[in-house]
Amino acid sequence: MSTKTETSTFHRTTCNRDCPDACGILAEVRDGRVVRLRGDPSHPVTQGFLCFRTNRFLDRQYHPNRILKPLLRRGDRQVEIGFDEAIDIAAERLSTIRAESGPAAILHYRSGGSLGALKAVSDFFFEVFGPTAKKRGDICSGPGDAAQMTDFGEEDSNDVFDLLHARHVINWGKNLHVSNIHLIPILKEARSKGTRVTLIDPVRTRGVELSDRYLQIRPDGDTAFGLMVGRILFEEGHVTDEAARRCEEVDAFKSLCFSRSMASLAQEADLSVEDAQHVARALADGPTAILVGWGLQRRLRGGSHVRILDALSALSGNLGRKGGGVSFYYKRKAAFDFSFLTGSPPPRLLFETCLGEEILQAKDPPIRAIWVTAGNPVAMLPDSKTVARAFENTEFSVVVDAFPTDTTRRASLVLPTTTLLEDDDLLGAYGHHYLGVSQPVVPPPPGVHTDLEIIQALAARLGLAERFAGSARAWKARMLARVADRGASIDDLERRGAVRSPVAPEIVFGDGHVETPSRKVRLITAIEAPEAESLDCPLWLLSNSTERSQSSQWVSEPSGCISARVHPSVAETLGIADGDDARLVNEMGALDVRVEFDAGQRDDVVIVPKGGHLDHGWAVNALVRPRSTDIGEGAAYLSTRVRLVAR
Repeated sequence: MSTKTETSTFHRTTCNRDCPDACGILAEVRDGRVVRLRGDPSHPVTQGFLCFRTNRFLDRQYHPNRILKPLLRRGDRQVEIGFDEAIDIAAERLSTIRAESGPAAILHYRSGGSLGALKAVSDFFFEVFGPTAKKRGDICSGPGDAAQMTDFGEEDSNDVFDLLHARHVINWGKNLHVSNIHLIPILKEARSKGTRVTLIDPVRTRGVELSDRYLQIRPDGDTAFGLMVGRILFEEGHVTDEAARRCEEVDAFKSLCFSRSMASLAQEADLSVEDAQHVARALADGPTAILVGWGLQRRLRGGSHVRILDALSALSGNLGRKGGGVSFYYKRKAAFDFSFLTGSPPPRLLFETCLGEEILQAKDPPIRAIWVTAGNPVAMLPDSKTVARAFENTEFSVVVDAFPTDTTRRASLVLPTTTLLEDDDLLGAYGHHYLGVSQPVVPPPPGVHTDLEIIQALAARLGLAERFAGSARAWKARMLARVADRGASIDDLERRGAVRSPVAPEIVFGDGHVETPSRKVRLITAIEAPEAESLDCPLWLLSNSTERSQSSQWVSEPSGCISARVHPSVAETLGIADGDDARLVNEMGALDVRVEFDAGQRDDVVIVPKGGHLDHGWAVNALVRPRSTDIGEGAAYLSTRVRLVAR
């Protein structure tokens, strides 16, 4: 959709970056250049406003460092070459490696740098070309996904506006001002109607402003506190009469709740019995919705943390209830048809959390080629230095990106791709149920191509052109085939803008049944003990998203050291003042930081920005050990410990 004024044209598109909101965007274009972005007022969730990052995206769109031509490594330098030459080189090298070592020697790594559905065509290509190796696990949401699939056999949420029917909302770790900003108006409206909000988070955020009560829990204390709440539900008679009929292992979960003293659990959570009574009684006084933050499950016991919340919702009678539920994720791909994917099993799977070491240790055959789609693994994966070394030691690597990153700087070949304002794709959201299309509001610079066009050019060199033919619009229509006759065709999305997915429920499990084989909720019955405290590294390293960065994409990159927020008492005993340069240290290495005092934070945490560049000395993930979560093969980013030292 586009409209015109005397001087400008306004175009509608959808943000494709890794964010739950998938915002509708109105772009003002003048003389072929985007001059302003604003939220689409017709989008039911975006409601006319954008986050700080997207409001400032034009700084990136027209940044002088943008990659506009393919880059080929020659010795220690990357030199510009033409697109056709670049595709010829990629086709020749991939073909040779496949012929010599088999498709298991080629790794296709796709991440969430763009959430466009058409990025799956790259998966399709490497299935047909191989199938080649791929990653397993999920560094972002693996434990939470596995938890809800274990408990419910399905993973989805009540409609986002169903929060307006909640009497209570338990915000368990969501930083709405940074990571889910379009929930804020909904939560404010709910509060104006009497909804009470409780925030549980070890980090004091602006979410306190939206809350009636704030519980500053100890990091990793969530299972202990959940058991306290569960025990009170049983003791005070707040467990629904339907629990035995709707849940498995109720007695085993009850035994788990009573297996430790309340004093022991309270010490682990660093919260009081009265705090647990408050949450238990809020659950009993439903309908009560639980919002699950994504950081909660990025710990060694991350899956258990989410499973506890699932159990509390189910036992208190809030699951499957209007105004209730436990919301971790919205099933953003449910409406899309990916049946074109072959499903051929890959010859090998490399564990994403330990990707650097997995690549370096791969034998018979070794990994000789890597193709990266929508990702910056060097910066974003644990143990960044090992991931960097793996790319440096790989014979041939191709990275598709629009901007320089730690990963592009180590690539054999870099192929420039489109930004979110030039892309042509299809979007679902993991923070609501609306579908949208991204459409180019301006054409890409000469020589810059979409991921789809890059794959189609590569396929043509390899005799596979017919398998991958079709315009972006044709591919989008293909993916919408199952909902096209239900008001969500490509024509509907282009004409109307955002359309609610016709396959999304208003209330998840509203019929009283989940999707497990027994049709009952599987309750958690065992929880691992917490990791022992570290006297040498007493601080939890909390690498959190910020208002100014989208993973490793910064609105304006920091100069000098990255910030490290601590309670004043943490630094003052070391002779470190507010604003001083210092260093975070653990067994993985050291990171230079600039200390910022924040008296609202706990004295056992240090808060740093997520996703800084390794080559600039900002990569917090260089300090993160590559350890798996309890379930879901996620990365235990937030179980990292460090110490602060003067510099």
